[in-house]
Amino acid sequence: MDLFEYMREKKNEDTDAPLASRMRPRVLEEVVGQAHIIGPGKMLYRAIKADKLSSVIFYGPPGTGKTTLAKVIAGSTRSEFRQINATSAGKKDMEAVVSEAKETLGMYGKRTILFVDEIHRFNKGQQDYLLPFVENGTVILVGATTENPYFEVNGALISRSVIFELRPLEKEDVRKILQRAVSDQERGVGAYAAVMEEDALEFLADMADGDARRALNALELAVLTTEPSSDGKIHITLEVAGECIQRRVLRYDKDGDNHYDTISAFIKSMRGSDPDAAVYYLARMLYAGEDIKFIARRIVICAAEDVGMADPMALVVATSAAQAVERIGLPESRIILSEAAVYVATAPKSNASYLAVEEALGLVGKSRQGAVPPHLQDSHYGGAAKLGRGLGYLYAHDFPKHYVEQQYLPDSLVGHKFFNLGDNGYEKKIKEWMSWLKNKERK
Repeated sequence: MDLFEYMREKKNEDTDAPLASRMRPRVLEEVVGQAHIIGPGKMLYRAIKADKLSSVIFYGPPGTGKTTLAKVIAGSTRSEFRQINATSAGKKDMEAVVSEAKETLGMYGKRTILFVDEIHRFNKGQQDYLLPFVENGTVILVGATTENPYFEVNGALISRSVIFELRPLEKEDVRKILQRAVSDQERGVGAYAAVMEEDALEFLADMADGDARRALNALELAVLTTEPSSDGKIHITLEVAGECIQRRVLRYDKDGDNHYDTISAFIKSMRGSDPDAAVYYLARMLYAGEDIKFIARRIVICAAEDVGMADPMALVVATSAAQAVERIGLPESRIILSEAAVYVATAPKSNASYLAVEEALGLVGKSRQGAVPPHLQDSHYGGAAKLGRGLGYLYAHDFPKHYVEQQYLPDSLVGHKFFNLGDNGYEKKIKEWMSWLKNKERK
């Protein structure tokens, strides 16, 4: 990098970069939020302060400070610092960094910290290339990813790195960042004489949904598009703030953690008989554009697994809803899904059917199969009667109440109970009926 290129980059950082970039903390003390990993006394805080960083991977939603922490490390270390972005960098870029790192280490005894942004975008081969150089200390890896590294990053790299999960910023953290940007004359929008009203500040901090970049982008748009008032100041009102951040963008990736976490919460809310929570998570999925057929299938499964015979109609309702959403589509399907989710959530619960088939499958898989009792075997094919197939079978409809006691399980399993009825909902009625039906003393 020559002097002119350096000056161009420096000018862009100071004046031309977006507000979110200009307001990045330069030292640890300026970092807002993430106290669980970067608070005073925490391991990462001590490692950066002491310049004794080992390979780390920062994992979390957008706008939570992954790149910020990398920049803070760059400004705090005596090591060489190099940055590449996995969305555009290739193997040649990595080879150049590694070659330079070897030279720096050999000639000057200085380590090289390599920051790889969006590291999950590297394919397996690219990640494998870095592995030996991370292992022998040629480079110290600092990776950043919005995807779960345990799914997207080479297991060998994971084992040689410390994973730090960054959480969405608290509302108060976003407020503090906005207030700092409004008042900062050098890097923020303080030079514009901007004044943010309290309700506008509260609104932006809330609607940013823990994403500092989103909040700062909205603030910058508000300042640059609002005319000064008669007092010469730019007043950021609630109305202006609302125009600049019109709709909350949910952190929801159909292939990522939020997808699995949200559907898990949805199912557990229905299982836990909380219709309010079930509808809330349903709304989050609908808002984020989740496949309605996928949601419907999960409701059907929950109806069978968690409601079962306590309310057999739950499966009927859920299945009907699944068919209906395929025929109708959005936006009306949101009502159908809500009705089905509420029905399943409020229905009495029993997993007796699920446990019964699981136990039976387990037994079938590990035990020798007992022969079907001869009287239950098919007697219709040629020669079956001569072999004694079906002889002695008692036709239930020939008896009072359409029931007759006889052996149905194989000899080795006579008396074994797979289906154990509970006392919830319809199962209680079934239990009472079966008890009466099998009572030899009944009249």
